[in-house]
Amino acid sequence: MRIRAIETGDRDQWQGLWAGYQAFYGYPDRPQAFFDLAFGRLISGAAGEFQGFVADDDGRLLGLTHYVFHPNLWRPEGVCYLQDLFTLPEARGRGVARALIEAVADAAQARGAANLYWLTAEDNYAARMLYDRVAARTPFIKYQRDLG
Repeated sequence: MRIRAIETGDRDQWQGLWAGYQAFYGYPDRPQAFFDLAFGRLISGAAGEFQGFVADDDGRLLGLTHYVFHPNLWRPEGVCYLQDLFTLPEARGRGVARALIEAVADAAQARGAANLYWLTAEDNYAARMLYDRVAARTPFIKYQRDLG
């Protein structure tokens, strides 16, 4: 398995993975335009846009992660937010998610970011077992107000 940046040729397999991630969090019926926009942003290379890695097992994508760098008033060097992380169910327990997290951590460190952070659902116990080994849980609680 090799961790590498998302490429244009990954489009179909990436969409299958990201559709699986969306379904996991209760959004199984995203329109095609949703995937088109997201993939375009990932491969645009534009400053301030999302970036991503995939876990490639001899041409078969086993997982993905998306991340973005952003400014932070408390940390002048900025921080890195790991927004999405997903692996195929049959690839879980094989180190895929850990390798994807480490790739983002390496990219954040190379960029000079002060830290890497992410969120997960409280009941996502399987993922939290890994997260507890690779990072420190913070005491913050997320609040969200929908505006649309």
